[in-house]
Amino acid sequence: MPANIITTDDLREFKIELLSELKQLLSSQNNFTHDQKKYLRSSEVTKELGISTSTLQHLRIKKIIPFTKIGATIFYDWQDIKKILDQNKKVAKANPSFSLFKI
Repeated sequence: MPANIITTDDLREFKIELLSELKQLLSSQNNFTHDQKKYLRSSEVTKELGISTSTLQHLRIKKIIPFTKIGATIFYDWQDIKKILDQNKKVAKANPSFSLFKI
């Protein structure tokens, strides 16, 4: 049975491939889809909606957005947020005199 000799170049190449795969795995876990993750923390909601923490607090106080509080952590159901966004969607009216490209 022939012996395979592993060189330092082989180990270096293995290390690079391993680190690349680990980075890809970690970045895919950080970029969650909302269908995979049912409940979001306040920081995730503010990031996804592009709002401040005080705006999110205002939405909670005014009972516009439902939440669940466990201890000091507040969770939001992503489906509830999507429903609220859909309910408050405004449809733009067509304006025939408006044109993005004026000639």
